[in-house]
Amino acid sequence: MMKKLLKLSAVAALATATLATAGTLDDVKKAGILKCGVNTGLPGFSEADSKGQWRGLDVDYCRALAAVVLGDASKVKYVPLNAKERFTALQSGEIDVLSRNTTNTETRDTSLGINFTGVMYYDGQGFMVPKSLGVKSAKELDGATVCIQAGTTTELNLADYFRANHMKFKAITFDTNDQVTKAFEAGRCDVLTTDASGLYATRTKLANPEKYVVLPEIISKEPLAPAVRHGDDQWFDIAKWTRNALLTAEEKGITMANVDEAKAKSTDPEVKRLLSVEGKMCDNLKLEKGCFYNAIKQVGNYGEIFERNVGVKTPLKIQRGLNALWTQGGLQYSPPFR
Repeated sequence: MMKKLLKLSAVAALATATLATAGTLDDVKKAGILKCGVNTGLPGFSEADSKGQWRGLDVDYCRALAAVVLGDASKVKYVPLNAKERFTALQSGEIDVLSRNTTNTETRDTSLGINFTGVMYYDGQGFMVPKSLGVKSAKELDGATVCIQAGTTTELNLADYFRANHMKFKAITFDTNDQVTKAFEAGRCDVLTTDASGLYATRTKLANPEKYVVLPEIISKEPLAPAVRHGDDQWFDIAKWTRNALLTAEEKGITMANVDEAKAKSTDPEVKRLLSVEGKMCDNLKLEKGCFYNAIKQVGNYGEIFERNVGVKTPLKIQRGLNALWTQGGLQYSPPFR
């Protein structure tokens, strides 16, 4: 099933690739708004609140990119997409960037006509079950019925894991995360599987979250990254260095609150280049000076974005873990601003 979906996505991408324009920067500037593909609803990453305001880690990347390109983080049109729709939407030009908890894989990177810009969240696939089952380990799931979202990497990972452990399962697939959640809560399946962050996010949406437990096994690597179309290196560079700027700002201790002071007083050469006090970092990207300053001032650094949306003081209560900076034992790292 997954192979069929990937083939269909690839065919759709190739068929529509010619519709996408090469000058995405010019298109975005002309429109005065960034079209960003996001999840239809995943707490902490991409979700519209009761007032229709989109919030989340993936949403904040879109806001940062809009601030870099247009000088205004509010200039974003959010396009909610399910897993099967996302790649075609990017290739067809319906969106300018995809920021939707999407795993960077070899197949997607090489056959779907897209470029991943850099990991915004290091994740891994896990399992959630009702406590009433009495299950303590994924190794006890032989014969289980599993709720899963179609068009994702999780289905293949699931099959690999069960095959490797000589277990059987029955998958029930749905198009959206909400459908998966409702089916799981209604008892249509024994297990819900997706990225671990998604499990914690989904649990906050259940009527009685304390009745469910996330099992300890993590069965895959899921580096979640924004993506842009092939064929537009300038836009790829902008999208990539927006993410890098957020990480560098955290590494240098630059926040929304102190970025003006850093711009005025910092003697750190890299900070000066990041904030356009010196050098041509924004000029090289064909952007206005202060492009990265705008993102930090309006959206914050990577650490602020993480803690605001998924950190330990949010309902998800996620530790930084692999998503800590490389200077603090994590994997998050930006190339130098030089």
